[in-house]
Amino acid sequence: MKQLPILWQRLVSNEGKTCDRCNATYLEMQRAIDTLRQSLLPLGIEPILDIKQLDEKSFKAEPLESNRIWIAGRPMEEWLGASVGSSPCCSVCGTSSECRTVELDGIAFETIPATLFLKAALVAASQLIQISSEAPG
Repeated sequence: MKQLPILWQRLVSNEGKTCDRCNATYLEMQRAIDTLRQSLLPLGIEPILDIKQLDEKSFKAEPLESNRIWIAGRPMEEWLGASVGSSPCCSVCGTSSECRTVELDGIAFETIPATLFLKAALVAASQLIQISSEAPG
């Protein structure tokens, strides 16, 4: 079975907490991964989710790295033709932190919805499907 690697990273504070938008993205991704597994199984593709924790020092150096998703080695927004933005976040990130958003079709998403993630993952998975060199006959 071919693997579709997915990496998601987010800030986890020294107290083990994350912000509301990262927590909501996590819940959306869990739903999406279940759907993705069912959809890709007949194609012989298995999504593999790896979750990376950013510490507070790393987050302060690069806050837009939190709540970031890579699919098959590429940022999710590349698969979608989306862009990255930022907006103020909450107390876990620091009240002055500008945290990552994904912008698509004029809409800025602070939480990555399952449908957006699924769309990107399906586009990426389509690259794993090999076309047979044999013509149907």
